[in-house]
Amino acid sequence: MFNKKKIVYVPLAIDFIHSGHLNIIRTAKKFGKVVVGLLTDEAISQYKKLPTLNYEERLKIVSNIKDVDQVIAQNDWDYSQTIKMLKPDYFIHGDDWKKKGTQKKIRSNVIKLLKKYSGKLIEPKYTQSISSDDIKKKILENLTPNLRISILKRLIDKKKFVRVLEAHNPISALIAEKASYTKNGIVQEFDCMWSSSLADSTTRGKPDNQSVDYSTRLFGLNEIFDVTTRPMIFDGDNGGEMHHIPYLIKTLERLGVSAIAIEDKIGVKQNSLFADQSKSKQDSIKNFCKKIKLIQKTKKSNDFLLITRIESLIMNKGLKDALKRAEAYSKAGCDLILIHSKSKHTKEIFEFSSQFKKSKYFKPLVCVPSTYSHVKEKDLIKNHFSVVIYANHLLRSIYPAMTSAAEGILKNQRSKDIEKKLTSIKEIISLIPKI
Repeated sequence: MFNKKKIVYVPLAIDFIHSGHLNIIRTAKKFGKVVVGLLTDEAISQYKKLPTLNYEERLKIVSNIKDVDQVIAQNDWDYSQTIKMLKPDYFIHGDDWKKKGTQKKIRSNVIKLLKKYSGKLIEPKYTQSISSDDIKKKILENLTPNLRISILKRLIDKKKFVRVLEAHNPISALIAEKASYTKNGIVQEFDCMWSSSLADSTTRGKPDNQSVDYSTRLFGLNEIFDVTTRPMIFDGDNGGEMHHIPYLIKTLERLGVSAIAIEDKIGVKQNSLFADQSKSKQDSIKNFCKKIKLIQKTKKSNDFLLITRIESLIMNKGLKDALKRAEAYSKAGCDLILIHSKSKHTKEIFEFSSQFKKSKYFKPLVCVPSTYSHVKEKDLIKNHFSVVIYANHLLRSIYPAMTSAAEGILKNQRSKDIEKKLTSIKEIISLIPKI
């Protein structure tokens, strides 16, 4: 059956090689020259979680499989361009895509394109006993700090947009990790978690003025990491005193935190969303740049990221001051810029992003849309933002629910009347990972 002149195209993601992949490739080899279309990290992240191994590592593995003759990059899940370019005699894909939403539609399109020049679709039976997702799940459940640190940088490098949700304790972190919404076969999830100083203070009944020290907050992170796999950004307020910063950074890296965000304020902290900022002071550009350089000098991992948060718009210093600081912080070595705003409109942050995009010192932009919550993610992407942080939403969601439950019990002098508003014990228990 083998004809070396026949082209056999096999699209694969391959995070981990297993018998199912080898079966597909062996089947393909029977028909001719095997060309593997290896899905890039960008392509995979459109529909699934980012692979554990990056494209370059997966390319080395696939290129060394015995029956593979050639490997090309497959940049998306729509194989139209590849089929038109390559015109393979055979297209090989496991039969599992017959039943999967978007994949089912892609399959129909592949069949139509192949028919135009008499190409054939061959669908070996899907290997049920093993999958890359199962292997990946087991590995992620035993993440090392170094592996965990690296995930966020890869996400920012490979995805168009990274979605972050606040998590203030292990149960909220599990909710953030497991939350998903599927539409047209595309799964929407939160890519990362945010350790909020506001949330950490509020859950302990204390004001958001650094009353809760770093040691307490770091202990909480450790508990979250015991039961989750998502990367974490740590809200570091202003980073503390210069001589304290190295110890904080070393501890964050040791735990497996992926990034720290620090704001350019000094003195006693006052929440940036308060209307009165008269007691707040902004750090000098020179001094804040020293903090940036110190953090970059201290960190051991190139994958650990520094997000600098500019408070100029909060302090009513205007766009010019914000842009000046953004360029200075970028030159000093920060990895991302968070432009903060308490406006109910997006005009000022979009003006900032439009101007900063023109700078040769442009860095990926982060926003926290707490006051301009109407903004759609597609509009943030269009205006050059790479990361959105939903910074306090799980915390804020629990207050009305708990207040209602408490008042309901007092009103009815029993709990039966509020049960329909509560999550069942069974559902709560199902959130807890099994060891």
